[in-house]
Amino acid sequence: MNLSSPSGMSERRITKDRATLSPRPNLFDYDAERSRFDWANAWKLLDGLPGGRGYNIAHEAVDRHATGSRADKVAIRWIGKTGERRDFTYGDLRNETNRFANALAGLGVRPGERVFILMGRLPELYVAVLGTLKACCVASPLFSAFGPEPIATRVGIGEGHVLITTPELYRRKVQAVRDKMPSLSHVILVGDGEVDGPGLHRWPSLMHAASPDYTIAPTDPEDMALLHFTSGTTGRPKGAVHVHGAVVAHHVTGLYALDLHEDDIYWCTADPGWVTGTSYGILAPLTNGVTSIVVEAEFDAQTWYSTLERERVSVWYSAPTAIRMMMRLGAEAAKGYDLSALRFMASVGEPLNPEAVVWGLEAFGLPFHDNWWQTETGGIMIANLAALDIKPGSMGVPLPGIEAAILRHEKGRNVELIEELMVEGELALRKGWPSMMRGYLNEEERYRKCFVGDWYLTGDLAKRDADGYYWFVGRADDVIKSAGHLIGPFEVESALMEHPAVAEAGVIGKPDPVVGEIVKAFVSLKAGYEPSESLRKELLGHGRKRLGPAVAPKEIDFSANLPKTRSGKIMRRLLKSRELGLPEGDLSTLESDEK
Repeated sequence: MNLSSPSGMSERRITKDRATLSPRPNLFDYDAERSRFDWANAWKLLDGLPGGRGYNIAHEAVDRHATGSRADKVAIRWIGKTGERRDFTYGDLRNETNRFANALAGLGVRPGERVFILMGRLPELYVAVLGTLKACCVASPLFSAFGPEPIATRVGIGEGHVLITTPELYRRKVQAVRDKMPSLSHVILVGDGEVDGPGLHRWPSLMHAASPDYTIAPTDPEDMALLHFTSGTTGRPKGAVHVHGAVVAHHVTGLYALDLHEDDIYWCTADPGWVTGTSYGILAPLTNGVTSIVVEAEFDAQTWYSTLERERVSVWYSAPTAIRMMMRLGAEAAKGYDLSALRFMASVGEPLNPEAVVWGLEAFGLPFHDNWWQTETGGIMIANLAALDIKPGSMGVPLPGIEAAILRHEKGRNVELIEELMVEGELALRKGWPSMMRGYLNEEERYRKCFVGDWYLTGDLAKRDADGYYWFVGRADDVIKSAGHLIGPFEVESALMEHPAVAEAGVIGKPDPVVGEIVKAFVSLKAGYEPSESLRKELLGHGRKRLGPAVAPKEIDFSANLPKTRSGKIMRRLLKSRELGLPEGDLSTLESDEK
């Protein structure tokens, strides 16, 4: 590989010598594969349920391997916070997920009912997700750092019937808001600790009583399987619905975008509470029959380097925030470790800085391959591929089976396909790939607005160059991306306004060199309250308690009057312009953008 830089960051190119690519990339001839690819043929890479009874994600991820030559192969290697290790073979995983599916049936949980999982990276989480899918129920993992209100909101929207969590998380985050989740009948507790409440069950007791034998019921590929929540700039979080048929996209994108081979040791660092941690931390590696590393502990650069070395990780999928934090230590920090097993590194969650892509060459001898997708797409859509040159800072090229375009339109009207190169417009994808969301739960109108004709509108602004590489420009709305997390301003504003001192709140994303953006809030106070440092600290604490540290504001400013449109909506874009010292532009334009 070599790095050329004709002029300017966007023109840098990491050129790959095809003769040195080893092992041979799964997607070696990009143009030829795009021309011949057909999703109908991609299904042949999977088995389907015996007897032609449909397709179930858990069967493709676990059972088809467990009944064949991979039965004794390690599927998941779990490493605990204190260094303890547990290996689960594909055979082990089949038995444990069978037990959990039987346990759900024993509780009277029916196919189609929603099962929420709230915990850190514990082995039980992986068993619960896959066992839920086996039972033809709907799995919805939640980020364990969420506060009580975001948890209650999501379980409420999803009409959750079962919640799997730990006694500690239940006491801290669920017990006080249990009455806001009337659909919740059963809580399954993993781990030790006393806790009181209705419908509580202990994981060991349920699993011990359940049989390791289970037959998956006939499963239509269009049956609902996964419910992932994503936030918009207004309104409640949206529950994106994904089906069992999405598994073919998980499998193919694991092959193409992550270049997974059967002998790989794979590590995805994403939390399973986010869609990346489910699609590529659980499902894609298992469908491809590789060994996945699961590390319970949160980010620590030295621990991560040690894990890469000790576990002989060959494919590593991480996030720009973590990469930038490792960059702070310098490339020398990696030099004391034997990372020779590492052959492919990828990144997702937010655009990866060009400097970070190039830094990979200095620290690891390999570049990071950035890729792009969304909760709504269910899988990777655009990627820098193993066999193609990398343009640092680009999203990459569309995968086979994915047709992307740049559109210009006026809120879904007067749609125009932009053919000119490097002209900004909204990134759109032609409908029809298997992991495309099938709806927002109980919000049909919101879902319809995501499409115009045959195109899914991503809400992301982008440009396309002469080589077919796409370049991210920014969000078309105000969703905040912080450390790879999508944060809706409305949710944060609502939580702040629960405080007795707050009359109004406006929330923006403030650029940050490490996490991309931090959440910053502007609040106006009710009569009888005065701005003070003590009140600021109280509001910051209130936000952390209600929302959790990942979502809560990091900075709060007081403002006597927040800027509003004539209809009374807070103009977040104007707040951001003022914060950054940018020209505020024409007020009528800002008002139109905010509607």
